[in-house]
Amino acid sequence: MSTKLGIADYAVVAIMLIVSALIGVYFRFSGGRQKTTNEFLMGNRRMQITPVAISLIATSLSSISVLGIPAETYLYGTQVFMAAAGVPIGGLLAAFAFLPVFYDMKVSTVYEYLEKRFGKTSRTIAAILFTLQTILYMGVVLYAPALALNAVTGLSTWASILTLAAVCMLYSSQGGLKAVLWTAVFQFTLVYLCMIAVIVKISMMLGFTEIVEIADKGGRFIFTDFTGDLTKRYSFWNSLLNGIGFYAYLYGVNQAQVQRYLSVGNLKKAQITNDG
Repeated sequence: MSTKLGIADYAVVAIMLIVSALIGVYFRFSGGRQKTTNEFLMGNRRMQITPVAISLIATSLSSISVLGIPAETYLYGTQVFMAAAGVPIGGLLAAFAFLPVFYDMKVSTVYEYLEKRFGKTSRTIAAILFTLQTILYMGVVLYAPALALNAVTGLSTWASILTLAAVCMLYSSQGGLKAVLWTAVFQFTLVYLCMIAVIVKISMMLGFTEIVEIADKGGRFIFTDFTGDLTKRYSFWNSLLNGIGFYAYLYGVNQAQVQRYLSVGNLKKAQITNDG
């Protein structure tokens, strides 16, 4: 069986990239046409709950997660999924401890809060560090799918990286936050449909029961490791704390997410968005 993509596969990839770019073009020439900073960066603070909620989920699921978590599970077992138990706790902390502060202070970024609370120097340092972190993070996020494309198409990693980066820059720079949110909705739908299709296809090929038996024989079903050993890669407790801490940070003080929350216009809607 060939491991390379066929014509239909290339067509799907091309359509995904073209639609993503067209979403940016659409919002560039519709509505207020991105003429104001408020529209470009905040969607005029009139964004609907549904696209914002889906965008928040999509943003937390990167190529690193899609490629890395299955590998971690294969090597170290399913205990890593116990982080999911901490996600609601971290999300609630973000919604009811962090977001009210940002709305009460009527800020547009977490860095405005830092300036009001600790001074301009704190704001500048935090903004610079976040920018550097984002640059490094995006490098890895772009490199991971480029490796996957190179494996199945033979396309060079540089060509993949530049193509993906160009499309992302096009729709975000032309359509502003509105385009970013709706592109995330489109890509989220594609990603999850594809993940479901892969699970169904593998189950049809091997049989779901057999897959479970293979994983069980390999000792990969681990959900109740309550050890307090700090040297262990995964246990219930460090996975739980990871879920709480990471998602409290991600949804509470990460500017990429906070900007989405603030775009819905009021605290109650933002909290519903988080709960959704």
